[in-house]
Order: sequence, then structure tokens, then C-alpha cells
Amino acid sequence: MRRELSGWGRVPRTDCAVIAPRDEAALRAAIATGPVIARGNGRAYGDAATQSRGTIEMRHFNRLLAFDPETGQVEAEAGVLLADLIEAFLPRGWFPWVTPGTKFVTLGGAIAADVHGKNHRRDGAFRSCLDWVEVMQQDGSVVRAEPGDDLFEWTVGGMGLTGVILRAGLRLRPVSTGWIRQQMVPAPDLATAMEVFERDTGTYAVAWFDCLGQGASLGRSLVMLGDHATPEDLGEAQRAAPFNIPRRRRLKVPMDAPAFALNRFTLKAFNALYWRAGLRKAGESLVDWDSYFYPLDTIDEWNRIYGRPGFAQFQCVLPLATARPGLEALLKAISASGQGSFLAVLKRLGAQESRFSFPMEGYTLALDFPVSPKALQLLERLDAITVDHGGRFYLAKDSRLRSDTLRASDPRVGAFVEMRETGPRYRFASGQSERIGI
Repeated sequence: MRRELSGWGRVPRTDCAVIAPRDEAALRAAIATGPVIARGNGRAYGDAATQSRGTIEMRHFNRLLAFDPETGQVEAEAGVLLADLIEAFLPRGWFPWVTPGTKFVTLGGAIAADVHGKNHRRDGAFRSCLDWVEVMQQDGSVVRAEPGDDLFEWTVGGMGLTGVILRAGLRLRPVSTGWIRQQMVPAPDLATAMEVFERDTGTYAVAWFDCLGQGASLGRSLVMLGDHATPEDLGEAQRAAPFNIPRRRRLKVPMDAPAFALNRFTLKAFNALYWRAGLRKAGESLVDWDSYFYPLDTIDEWNRIYGRPGFAQFQCVLPLATARPGLEALLKAISASGQGSFLAVLKRLGAQESRFSFPMEGYTLALDFPVSPKALQLLERLDAITVDHGGRFYLAKDSRLRSDTLRASDPRVGAFVEMRETGPRYRFASGQSERIGI
């Protein structure tokens, strides 16, 4: 069957031959047709999970296989969503050790992108909670790989290009409530926000920032620090049912927003309102887990707010030594362009040594831009600033990076391509890998 597919950014759109195997035999037959790429829930933003000649949908591989209540290890198939893990295990006192900003990603997708969360500085990326992965390779064989094995190290963060991830064993985090003890810290500028990150010793930290701020307000931010609450932090009624949280009302974007709805004036008004709302919430409060980790997950199809042309997310990480001047240069370029973003996020990342994963010690910046010729020109400028400051790019969010830009930003590309030449390149390829030459 052929179907038009895209990533969460809705661009590029690709006419794909879609295969949805229900067992390993059917999956093995699909791989033999090559080139193919596995696809989970379609939450990569660009073309990392589309292949015109063969896109393998893995959502039928969605079983929870085993759980060890002593260690918190779950064995699960690659099509299981993080939302499924939370629904099954949070009432038992377990939560994902690492989670990105949406719970609607599959386990296979989280491994392929080596996703990171608000706790990377302290706990690392998704790799840190993985005990093993099972991968179907180009010859149809299934291999279990553990940390330190070449297959494991290239698969975690390898964007699905080493084979099809089938199953994994991962550890969950013990928690005693479903609440987060949050501290909202308004920061009038980028320097102050970075100071908050540098002195924080808690589990989670993330900042929304005003990307249109200028002068003394450049990078003004709301830094949200968090730790898992204990029963002692809760009120009497909450302690009686510590994992019961208020059900959030689900909303849905009913149609594509018109192009004129997103402009400098609406962005400036939104940012001013959001900043003032954050000031009113300054200090400590209790926030339920869903609101803290996944604020956008209650808005179905929120990607439609950017209109029919779709949007591109820019996400880079800058090394600690050049993070401040690099961030200032990026923010000045964005502010001067007038093409700010509603969803502007800053996080502090910790040290990480890995074969091809995104994180490095420093600061990561993420912004969304409606696709337009002017926005694409700005993104080229932001790419150049990132490269000039020793940064690199998050392939899970990429939809338009050039091959030469990738190579200028990441010296690991050569080794990754060399590994791929041994066989996976001819069986596993995505629209993204063909576009950027990996």
C-alpha cells in the first residue's frame, strides 16, 4: 500500500510504500526488499522515518513482555509507547528514567534517537537506562546487543540505520507519587538563566525563553526546576491516593491555522503574556507529572497551528565553553529576523560519550519556525552560527539540514558512514539519510 507520510513537522511529505508486519517472518520479508526504514509513531520531526521504497510501520510490535519489580526492568517490544509504560507502571511506583517532551514516542524511536530529557545533566540520555536491545539485521537475523557491543553503540542514536529494533530491556525509576515539586524561577536575561542552570542540583530543569527579547531582555526565561515529590510533600487528600492526578482536558486543533496568524506581533503578544503568567507562578508548587513533562500532549494535532506548509524545528547543542556567546548570537539573529517561536526551549546537558547520539555537555536550544523562504534563510544562518561555535544538530528534529553542514558540525559522521558501508546502508535508509549522505 502507498501512503503519503511526513514527520511531526509535516514537511517534507513523501509518497511511501508502507508495510505493517505483524510478526518477525513478515518483517524479515520486508527487509529483504530493501532499502527500508522502521517507523514508530511518526514523532520524528522530519524525514527520519520515511522511505519512499519501503516504510515499515512497527506499531503491531507493541507488547509488554516482562517486568521485574525488584529492579524495575521492563522487557518490551519496539512499538510500545512511553505512554503505555506510564499507564502500566506508574500506579505501581515506576516512571521512565529518561523521557523527551512527549510521551507519544515508541520505545524503538526513543532508542534510535537516543532521546534526552530535562534530567540529562544528571542522568544522561535514554542509553543510560537500557540494558539490551534486539535488532533484526540486513540478513534477517536477530541479535541481542548490550552496552559496549558495536551493534548496541551504533544503534542507540543511529536513527534506525543499523537495523530494525525489535525489543529492549530498560530500567524504570522508582517514584512514590505522581507529582513533581516544581520551582519556577523567572530570569530577566540569558546570563541569569544560565546561572540558575549552573547552580541547580535537582533532578529536572528546563526553561522557556522569549526568543524576541532584545537588549537587556535578551533571553529572558522562565526556568522550571523539578523533583519527584514524596508523600510528605502532598496534602492529606493527595497522600491517600498519591498516583491519582486530575485528568487534563484534551483539546484539538481543528484545522490548519492561516499563514497570517503567526507573525511578529502575535508572537510578541504571546511571549509577553506567557512571561507575566510565569511571574505569577514564581516559587514552589506541586505540579502533576503529565503537566510538567508533557504540556503539549493534551493538544491533539498541535502541529497544525503552523499551517498547511508545516514547520521546521531548529535544535542544536553548543559546548559549554562557547555556549553563552553562541546562544547570544543565535538569539540576536532570531530576534532581528522577527521570526520568533512560541515553543522556545533551553536545557543544560551533561557530559556524554556515545558513538552518534546528539547530546554533549553544554546547552541545547530548540525552536519551531513555520516553513517559508524567509524562515529557511534564517535557519541557514542559525546553522552557520552553530558550526562556528562548535555545536551540532539533533537529527530527530531535522528536516532540512545539508550534508556539508552536518559534516562540518560533527566529526563522527565519517565513522558512522564507514560502519554503514559494511551492509546496513543497502538495506536500511531513510529520506533523511539519503538527503544528508549517511
